[in-house]
Amino acid sequence: MKLNKNYNYIKVFGLKACWKTTLFLRNILCFFVIIGMTACTDFVEVDAPKNTLISETIFEDAATVESALANIYYQMREQGMVSGNNGLSVLIAAYSDELDYFGFDGSNQELYSHTVTSANTVVLGWWRAAYKLIYAANDILKGLEGTTTLSLEHQEQFKGQALFVRAYLHSLLAAIYGDIPFISTTNYLENNTVARMAVNEVYENIITDLISSVSLMSDDDVTGEHVLPNQSVSKALLARMYLYTEQWALAESVASELINRHSLELDINKVFLKNSSETLWQFKTNGTTHYNTYEANQLVIRFIPGQSYALTNNLLQAFETGDLRYSKWTASKTSSDGLTTLQYANKYKAIFSETTSLEYSIIFRLTEQYLIRAEAKAHLGDVAGAQQDLNAIRNRAGLANTMATTTESLLDAILKERQVELFTEQGHRWIDLKRMHKASDVLSAIKPAWKDSNVLLPIPATELEVNPNLKPQNSGY
Repeated sequence: MKLNKNYNYIKVFGLKACWKTTLFLRNILCFFVIIGMTACTDFVEVDAPKNTLISETIFEDAATVESALANIYYQMREQGMVSGNNGLSVLIAAYSDELDYFGFDGSNQELYSHTVTSANTVVLGWWRAAYKLIYAANDILKGLEGTTTLSLEHQEQFKGQALFVRAYLHSLLAAIYGDIPFISTTNYLENNTVARMAVNEVYENIITDLISSVSLMSDDDVTGEHVLPNQSVSKALLARMYLYTEQWALAESVASELINRHSLELDINKVFLKNSSETLWQFKTNGTTHYNTYEANQLVIRFIPGQSYALTNNLLQAFETGDLRYSKWTASKTSSDGLTTLQYANKYKAIFSETTSLEYSIIFRLTEQYLIRAEAKAHLGDVAGAQQDLNAIRNRAGLANTMATTTESLLDAILKERQVELFTEQGHRWIDLKRMHKASDVLSAIKPAWKDSNVLLPIPATELEVNPNLKPQNSGY
């Protein structure tokens, strides 16, 4: 990226940040060159700026702020933990008990076999990609504070989106790495020496960001395709955070707001289509180099040998007889010699070779809110209410009402329902096993190298070298 010679560089979490020396070292993020017209307009129908954007000019026009936010969503889709390419949906599914891995990538194999080291390139890539985008979101928040030309409505919508991004990425980092830095500034001196924060404090900051985000954003779907976060998306993450922090009444309340406003997709064949009625937020495909999802491209088996992933027996055995999710959301492939048959995740069925976009990558959907509310109600002693929410999901899958009648049996039933409903989606299964303290019980039996310390991934070694304040390293690495 070419910049004026008056700019110097500092590296912050793998991102080159810059400041103009003639402005008394003012912290101004040099926004990434927007990948191209197509990359941004996949998310927002505005013209992408053709030149490098800097904070002094970007906040004068709503379209350029939209482009900056669109670039964040583009980067989330393409790389890091959120991407369906090599993100949580695939690699953490292999780390837990959802996917077997047959590929030859060393870092991926480490994750699958639970032999991860602090030099693992996936672990480093996830960390750096998340903090790079958190930094970009913080720069948008900083720039919005000083704008004088944007309408109040635009300012609030943009601030709400940036707060959501910051909260969401921190929530994933905390789920994977445990205690992490919570970054809320663009001050490179602070960011280069920041220490890790206890995970409970991180969650408090996330919840604070989300409450502000909800208050700022409207609930309009301005694109008509649910490809931009709005108030409902922030509420969906807020309900999840209340669940993770065991604030049951608040989790129930926020989930109820979403359930009352949105509709469950009753046809199980349509849940993962781009126009599904229950989608809250999804990533639109680029429609140029590929027309459908990274998830299908990774998970649908075309040839044996040649496959990278297949569903584990552990997951397949969790489906009850007659479960439509087994027949509709999984499929099988047999090798040409007839000796090997493997089953694969078939939620997303359309692959890149299609010339029409049939499916977008879904990040938040309403079903999770039913399961959040069911779990919250179970903890609150509302057995009938928890059964009702659980049955709504089971009945759609062609199953009879749950037989669970006590709080303990309901919680077990909800965990199993989350397993067969949310498999290979954004790491839900792994996070559930962790937060319910069942990871060791489940994985020690099927992962020979399992250690109790594996509930957290290591802080990348190169980050510890750059900033010793991130020490101590997570136990076991």
